[in-house]
Amino acid sequence: MAPRASWKGYLKLSLVSCAVNLYPASSSSSRVAFNTLNRKTGNKVKRQFVDAVTGDVVENDDQAKGYPVAADTWVLVEDDELDKIQIESNHTVEIEKFVPRAEIDPRYLDAPYYIAPGERVAEEAFSIIRDAMRDEKVVGLGRVVMARRERVILLEPLGKGLLGTVLRYASEVRSEDTYFEDIPELKLPEEMKDLAHVIIERKAGHFDPAEFNDRYEDAVVELIRSKQAGLPARPSEQPRPSNVVNIMDALRKSIAAVGAAEPATKGETKPADAPAAAASKPKAASKTRGEAAPAKAAPKAAAGTRSRKAK
Repeated sequence: MAPRASWKGYLKLSLVSCAVNLYPASSSSSRVAFNTLNRKTGNKVKRQFVDAVTGDVVENDDQAKGYPVAADTWVLVEDDELDKIQIESNHTVEIEKFVPRAEIDPRYLDAPYYIAPGERVAEEAFSIIRDAMRDEKVVGLGRVVMARRERVILLEPLGKGLLGTVLRYASEVRSEDTYFEDIPELKLPEEMKDLAHVIIERKAGHFDPAEFNDRYEDAVVELIRSKQAGLPARPSEQPRPSNVVNIMDALRKSIAAVGAAEPATKGETKPADAPAAAASKPKAASKTRGEAAPAKAAPKAAAGTRSRKAK
């Protein structure tokens, strides 16, 4: 069965246009969904709209959209009136601008869509637009009306088609300044940073989404299966992390947890011993980052690490 398009229209670049379909690239249908029940009877319940003043049930045909303009005063807007609003992006995604992909702040990314030609005669024009963006290493920005709202959409080549990602507006993205303004600028000991780099290097890898699964969802499924079999629920208490008091000790233990280093060669210091050795030296004799300290924190014999100078 062919997937159902959530939007049909045209993709336009200057005077070149072609019919396209947009398909949702993500789905939440596999999530566990619950119904609301009457605890006493076990029956499903249904929601109803009631008049806030009279308390009477308001049927679907009597429900209308209203925009508040004053206290207890609304302007009624009918669905057919909204449907009559027509702007170009209702049916056409016109590429207005091309930008480097790296300039798109990930905070603006919202919902992804696959974009494919809507008919055979559109395939050539679609391919020209796709390949031109790929050759120039840029992405396109356009606008599209979805769910009665105009959204900015990012267009980029993906395989034989295009990936369209709906973007949030600037007014929808909060600035980080308010949340980060109280974080102080700390001068961290070089030994601590070197140990942190060792941990990162040992845990380095590549992104594979198949490695991750929703463990909470799995636990909910297991709970449902247990209750269905008449077994009691088995709550699992997980220890909660707390603020680390001795950061140096925690870093040493973390290195041991992610994999013990190979035996140090004669004259070298093991990563766990480097901070203590460095601490015993006078401050005036301390080395800058990239010289002696990194070599002690991450000796060449340690698996998966290399000195800061070698980098």
